[in-house]
Amino acid sequence: MLNPLIDNVNIRSIQPIATPMAMREEVPLTPTAASAVCAGRQAIERILDREDPRFMAIVGPCSIHNLDAAATYARRLRELSEEVKDTILVVMRVYFEKPRSVLGWKGLINDPWLNDTFRVEDGIRLARKFLLEVAELGLPAATEILDTLIPQYIGDLISWSAIGARTAEAQTHREIASGISTPVGFKNATDGSLDACVNGIASALGPHHFLGVTDDGLPAVFSTSGNPYAHVVLRGGKEPNYDAAHVAECERRLRAAHLPGGIVVDCSHANSHKKPELQCVAWRDVLSQIENGNESLCGAMLESFLEEGRQDIPKDIRTLRAGLSVTDACIGWPETEELLREAAERLAPVVAARRK
Repeated sequence: MLNPLIDNVNIRSIQPIATPMAMREEVPLTPTAASAVCAGRQAIERILDREDPRFMAIVGPCSIHNLDAAATYARRLRELSEEVKDTILVVMRVYFEKPRSVLGWKGLINDPWLNDTFRVEDGIRLARKFLLEVAELGLPAATEILDTLIPQYIGDLISWSAIGARTAEAQTHREIASGISTPVGFKNATDGSLDACVNGIASALGPHHFLGVTDDGLPAVFSTSGNPYAHVVLRGGKEPNYDAAHVAECERRLRAAHLPGGIVVDCSHANSHKKPELQCVAWRDVLSQIENGNESLCGAMLESFLEEGRQDIPKDIRTLRAGLSVTDACIGWPETEELLREAAERLAPVVAARRK
């Protein structure tokens, strides 16, 4: 019997939701989707192992708020990925959770109807259905691990995962990264320091034991073997850190710690001062470094949507523009096409040389 004077003093309500197993049975993984997810993971692993000489481009909205617009974007990205596939592995950025420094919309899973009703079960179901749609297009999906239970609901549809700048130091996220089935990128801290991501990778490579919830919704102790595909994501800090000098320092830190040397650059966030028009500067700098012989840069990330820019969430959500970000500002589709085609053209000789 709970004592109301002691237990759940600050809890207003508790609402049970479907177990991970029940949600997977309701929105089952199809053979086509499973094949796409596995192929995406294997391709990313081969790129990180330098067995696949291609460049990985993780491209998509800062966050998804309108599934119809996101589906339109996914279909366009799939067509473009076919065009550049010999040089570029395109992975769609599908982010349903958003970390907040104080308050704000926490993403489609937390508040899917954007009206403070917080129908989390609806959000998980919608997220799973959308990821299934993306996988059935043959497009690998990337997401950020924020809530530690969400991977149990959607992890079988993800090919690449990120641990954000605010959670890279968290023991719980390092433990989950050690057991998750995808390659996982650790971002540097918001001040630009590398300690959190370097230590996070070292931790994720090793075995852990931690509390979690099974597919049947039961508490359990999970034992992990370690994730061999943990790597760095440079996202900038007090200053951008995508240039050759910062990349060289990151390489040095990884070597000193005897860690895998793969590096992905996030062209958004502090690397663009959150100005979408500056993402291309970081993107092209990365391409130049690879053309000049850098072999540690495995990929880059662009925040991109149908329309350039961003919008606030209005009280009347019917006035929201479907293809315009409600979180960080994104580049639009025309520039996305331009940057991916440019990368494919510029890196084609590098990839050909590596294949030889």
